[in-house]
Amino acid sequence: MSPVNPLHPVITAENLVCELDGKKILDGLSFSVCQGDFFILIGPNGSGKTTLMRVLSGILKAEGDLRIQNRSRKDFSCGELARKIAFVPQQISDDFPFTVRETVLMGRSPRMGMLGIESSRDKKTAEQVMEFTSVLHLADRHLNRLSGGELQRVFIARALCQEPEILLLDEPTAFLDLAHQIQIMDLLEKLKKEKDLTVVMVSHDINLAAMYGNCLMMMKQGRIVCMGAPGEVLVFSALEKTYGCTLLVDQNPLGDFPRIVPVPGRFIKKNMR
Repeated sequence: MSPVNPLHPVITAENLVCELDGKKILDGLSFSVCQGDFFILIGPNGSGKTTLMRVLSGILKAEGDLRIQNRSRKDFSCGELARKIAFVPQQISDDFPFTVRETVLMGRSPRMGMLGIESSRDKKTAEQVMEFTSVLHLADRHLNRLSGGELQRVFIARALCQEPEILLLDEPTAFLDLAHQIQIMDLLEKLKKEKDLTVVMVSHDINLAAMYGNCLMMMKQGRIVCMGAPGEVLVFSALEKTYGCTLLVDQNPLGDFPRIVPVPGRFIKKNMR
């Protein structure tokens, strides 16, 4: 895991505020993401994580100052932003009559000419990212014939086809079994190391976040509870305050990062006798 480098922020937010239907979802967020970070957002449902990802990707607008590589996001055209940032949303549908190859090639649209005709370079890039994400053998298969883990890798490949510098993902391991969760997280770590990508993602799995993220940001009700290295963020007092339940926090035997275990009520009652 690479250390946070405060000298090279690629995303800087100052006092971000976002309201939807008259309700304040993001309430004055200030933070920075540095080049090469594996930056993971954690927190309970309704804390504003998905909204923040949509703001960072350009889907939603927010008040405050948001800068991408020290340039105001407002100054980017849609095409320019798509060449800098790729976003893999939480809900991925397979209900499209496209093959894997066709889907991945869609990621080239921000870099195609006005006619939108695929060049040899576009096709070569698609082949390369399909190979990198281990879906090249599925290139001619339709999306509705893929497993959940395969589908997730295909949409990550489509995002990579944009040749972005920042990759945003909203819960990429949701609904996947343990093996596929690890495959996706290993792939993201590989992208960070070998492609020099900055990865920003949302995760509800605190233990996965602790194992892979070098910087975590814990949110609750649209605000930042704390931010920093896993060992600084995943402490009992902050976790109990944020999630409102009893947790055990100890050292993970796999490395120098914490392990979090939720404590069921029946064990709490037993220990209180």
